[in-house]
Amino acid sequence: MTPTSPDSSTETASGEVDHIVIAGMGVEAPGGIDSLPAYWSALADGRDLIGRFPRDREWPLDELLALDQVEGWGAVRDAGGFLDGATEFDPAFFGITPREAIAMDPQQRVILRVAWRALEHAGINPATLDGDEVGVFMGASISEYGPRAAEVNDLSGYRVVGTALGAVAGRISHCLGLTGPSVTVDTACASSLTALHQAAAAIRGDECEWALAGAVCVMGSPAAFYEFAKNNALATDGRIRAYSESATGTVWGEGAGVVVVERESRARSLGHRVYGRVLATRINHNGKGAPIVVPSAPAQERLVRNTIAAAGISAELVDVIEGHGTGTPVGDPLELDALCKTYGDPELSTRGPRLGSVKTNVGHAQAAAGMLGLIKLLLCGVNGQIAPSLYADDPTTATNWDATTLRLAAKLEPWEPRDGVRYGAVSSFGVAGTNAHGIIAMPVLEESNLV
Repeated sequence: MTPTSPDSSTETASGEVDHIVIAGMGVEAPGGIDSLPAYWSALADGRDLIGRFPRDREWPLDELLALDQVEGWGAVRDAGGFLDGATEFDPAFFGITPREAIAMDPQQRVILRVAWRALEHAGINPATLDGDEVGVFMGASISEYGPRAAEVNDLSGYRVVGTALGAVAGRISHCLGLTGPSVTVDTACASSLTALHQAAAAIRGDECEWALAGAVCVMGSPAAFYEFAKNNALATDGRIRAYSESATGTVWGEGAGVVVVERESRARSLGHRVYGRVLATRINHNGKGAPIVVPSAPAQERLVRNTIAAAGISAELVDVIEGHGTGTPVGDPLELDALCKTYGDPELSTRGPRLGSVKTNVGHAQAAAGMLGLIKLLLCGVNGQIAPSLYADDPTTATNWDATTLRLAAKLEPWEPRDGVRYGAVSSFGVAGTNAHGIIAMPVLEESNLV
């Protein structure tokens, strides 16, 4: 079955849909991972990449790890998904002075090098792009890095740009000399897929010929741990057990991912590999009613149905779903409810999709979580295997699994294509109520050394 996607921009001379495609990837994840092969190896092996808090960031760890001694606060475990190289950067390579580099939010530093890797993976020399009308769309949220700007300190004079969210995308454009749209988006945990959505729309609207889409999270302070400790929403054992009966809360993490996005006709003409066709992306909001931080199953269900309709395919074609899966006893069952009513409907097919969450491996990378999930999905497609989701052997009893074909991805297993294509979906839901969903078609690639 060859879908006709309303989201696709044009038709080629032969009458085929000219899809928006992903032609390159770059990633940085906890556990010292800074390459696609290392990332895939960790995912395929089902490795736990959660580690101890970093000891080189001057965080008040004694206070943080003793918060449960304060009335009304939950415990913080010495655990998270932290980047080993968050404090490492070669400013001269990117034409940045050492003093300015220190003043820069580490999110700007990390996303620069990951964007460079994504370009090289696509077969593009980053040093040759000066003046090209290339778009840059990056997701990021406030990290609380460094001292306050409203005081006299050694970083004064560089803090305006050094702490600006707009500079996450702007640094990439400035460093490479890219003159297309350059936008940092913050829809909290939905930022990654929001950035992809905007990049695809910009290409369809001829704002740029091609673009970089991605997201980054490096925690400049442990603020997120304080907030969730007060709300008693952190995992009691320091592990995210997505969709599991033993789930007790989330664990914060870090990461970065960037993809190269262009029309398929351009990718083919330049000899770029097509790792995935972006059949459709959609975004919506929960609206009013429950508190702003509480997910909405009806909103998620509407979002999924709208994305499927925009993709122009049947939901039964989607075999793998990279879910949001934060491990919270409230959020996961609501997400499962929406997925069971859409992709897991027994009337569609007896061959149900496999569901997982990369957060079980690396923690919740916040703004970058969706991009780490998208790249996981793409690597599953490249390798023809469904990576396992940790703790999937103990599914939550809040879902009636007998009434759905949806199943958790509990082990590494083959992913058979349908007429030469593998179809997958990815979700991201933001704490401020924004929801994002995308459907990706991954053509079978026969070449070796793909990642």
